[in-house]
Amino acid sequence: MARTQIIGTGSYAPEKVLTNADLEKIVDTTDEWITERTGIRKRRVAAPGETTSDMAVQAARRALEMAGVRPEELGLIVVGTVTPDMPMPSCAAVVQAKLGAKNAFAFDVSAACSGSLYALTVADQFIRTGQVKRALVIGAEMLSRTVNWEDRNTCVLFGDAAGAMVIAPTDDAERGLLSTHLYTDGSFAEILCIPGGGTSRPPCEEMLKEKLHTLHMNGREVFKFAVRALADSTHTALKANGLHVRDVDHVISHQANIRILEAVLQRLELPVDKCWLNLHEYGNTSSASLPMTLDEANRAGRLKQGDVVAMMAIGAGMTWGSAVMRW
Repeated sequence: MARTQIIGTGSYAPEKVLTNADLEKIVDTTDEWITERTGIRKRRVAAPGETTSDMAVQAARRALEMAGVRPEELGLIVVGTVTPDMPMPSCAAVVQAKLGAKNAFAFDVSAACSGSLYALTVADQFIRTGQVKRALVIGAEMLSRTVNWEDRNTCVLFGDAAGAMVIAPTDDAERGLLSTHLYTDGSFAEILCIPGGGTSRPPCEEMLKEKLHTLHMNGREVFKFAVRALADSTHTALKANGLHVRDVDHVISHQANIRILEAVLQRLELPVDKCWLNLHEYGNTSSASLPMTLDEANRAGRLKQGDVVAMMAIGAGMTWGSAVMRW
């Protein structure tokens, strides 16, 4: 089977910047408190009328341009998101129409902040088996419309954005996606969730009053779970490919909290400077975080042919995973 190679990357963030100083006027918090505990200084917020699919399309167009691929050449579009434009149809279907990718079948995957890594893993199977020659993988999230802006523990964390990757087969044994490794533990579902709005707690006046349609998080439990899970899954991915931590040139990670990242890198015995960081500018952009970070590192010329890139992400579910590629 052919190996999957990323041939184009793209990202998009809305124009509106919400700083920590701005948040001081909204909730009982301070710039110092947010920065010290999360590493976040700014985040982007979508404009009124802007949708998740709008952001996804912007990122996708940039990735397609880099790849030199026309929308009609795509055979597949997979979007990782938990904030689609509407419950149905999928965000991917809306993106397909907006791009004019008339030959692509399209669907969403729901894995929260792990969404883009899950989406990449799914698309990789279609490339490896030869069913698809060109695929578009997107992570797009508009969590500003799901957080409780009265809850200082969660509203300070999230930002809106989208990231995209165009993938294609390669016969080059020295390049491409080596393997991906996905995990889920639903017994931890309640530590990070949006409890209302589904079939268990349908929309109603009481649900809205109790703000069950907004994000709820047990930060302490998420932190403990994330550090262990990300470090272990990265070790698994490296071992599966006969690689050692010392072989890693770059870490491309979902970025939720600087303390989580630092703790994971410490466990892996990797220096922080091997990990591209942008959460200080964008906050936690959920499924958009990993492809957006990859795009920034790529466009900055950081990634060189043959470099070993370790990828990792974790999200509600709990869902998490890792991947290793040679750039």
